[in-house]
Amino acid sequence: MLADLKPHQTVKHHSVAQGHHFKITSSEVSAETFGALINLAGRQRMLSQRIVLNAVLSTMGHETALETAREALALFKVSHAALVQGNSELPGVFFEELRLVYFGEIEADRKITEFTNLVEKAISACESGFRTAPDLLNELGKQATPIVALLNRITVVYEDESKKHAKVQRKQHHELMSSIQNIAKQARIVSVNAQIVAARAGEVGREFAVVAGELTNITAKIDELVRVAVGNVAV
Repeated sequence: MLADLKPHQTVKHHSVAQGHHFKITSSEVSAETFGALINLAGRQRMLSQRIVLNAVLSTMGHETALETAREALALFKVSHAALVQGNSELPGVFFEELRLVYFGEIEADRKITEFTNLVEKAISACESGFRTAPDLLNELGKQATPIVALLNRITVVYEDESKKHAKVQRKQHHELMSSIQNIAKQARIVSVNAQIVAARAGEVGREFAVVAGELTNITAKIDELVRVAVGNVAV
């Protein structure tokens, strides 16, 4: 779904947050979206290696290698745009650590753009038989390991933020469950007191006793639901 971007898919661009203000925060991003971001960032590493490998294979007589390299490059560029700029499903750069890795001292966005430009030149040179092709391919080979290391670092940033997000979500969930339990406890107290008053009232309080008893049953069901919910989160 989110990670299944197509090479020629139109990306809906958002302004890239290079400052400290983001249109969306980590707390607003779902666990599913975090998973898609991590998968997409991880796939970039694989695509970068596919690009370099096929560019080199093209010099060894593999007829479809350049075509494969171009297809991988197109997908790589679309994915990078989606990660940085966002689209209708992905948030783009939405937290500070991500901004720093893309636009801070590491300058991942600039380095990735330079890598894609180098690939474009190398593929074009190979297709046209230019003398510069060997030198460009040699340079592309030198960039293979550093670009993978950079893409891996980006993936780790997403993974770390996802872990923080999950921890916050668990904490908020437990706090919510605790609040519900406290409300149920107060309701039980009210129910018991109501049953006592109803018993003292005799025949007049019979209907009131039925309501109080039902309230006790409801609070018991709430306790069970909370217990199951807390157990599921703990798994």
